[in-house]
Amino acid sequence: MRKDLVEILACPVCKSPLELSIDEENGDEVIQGKLTCAKCPEEYPIEDRIPNLLPPELRKSSETKA
Repeated sequence: MRKDLVEILACPVCKSPLELSIDEENGDEVIQGKLTCAKCPEEYPIEDRIPNLLPPELRKSSETKA
């Protein structure tokens, strides 16, 4: 995920801004990390450059299927 995308992303639950935490990066690309909502306690993982912005209940059901 490009770092500058965080400016246009919003929490799918409450529509508040998201804060970026980077675990691994390559230039302007975030490889591993998470997006945290500034208002509600939701966190969204970034894995292999792809942010998972599914709402929590859908994200959990997709993880159990994998």
